[in-house]
Amino acid sequence: MANTKRTKGKNKKSEPAPQQNASLKKSRKELRKTGFYYSFLTIVLLFCLIQIGFSAILNISKLVAYKAKIITLKKTLTDAEEQNKNLKEEIKLYSTTQNLEGIARNTLKMAGEDEVLIIINNTDTKSDKKQKKKTEAKNAQ
Repeated sequence: MANTKRTKGKNKKSEPAPQQNASLKKSRKELRKTGFYYSFLTIVLLFCLIQIGFSAILNISKLVAYKAKIITLKKTLTDAEEQNKNLKEEIKLYSTTQNLEGIARNTLKMAGEDEVLIIINNTDTKSDKKQKKKTEAKNAQ
């Protein structure tokens, strides 16, 4: 029995060599597969990180642009409110009867009930101004 054990032991030593080669080949194939999977996952992860970084930069730039737009819109709003306030004051000024009479007299050439309107057209004033400019130009030379 001792001899049989030895022969079995010898047989184990001589037989496992092809099995070891096959198992080594299998383990190498598995290592290559896992290496491929890991490298593929690494590439996917890097792509995702690049995408996240690009999105973050894009969002930050949009944030800055929107803040600038908000600032300009707030300034425009305050200017519009100030102009609106000034226009309301002008409406109050022009809605009084005295101011309306002044506007009617000066711009529309109107007169009151007991008044007589006299309009003097000075057509010579334009030619006089031209002559004054010519004489000034001659005197300057």
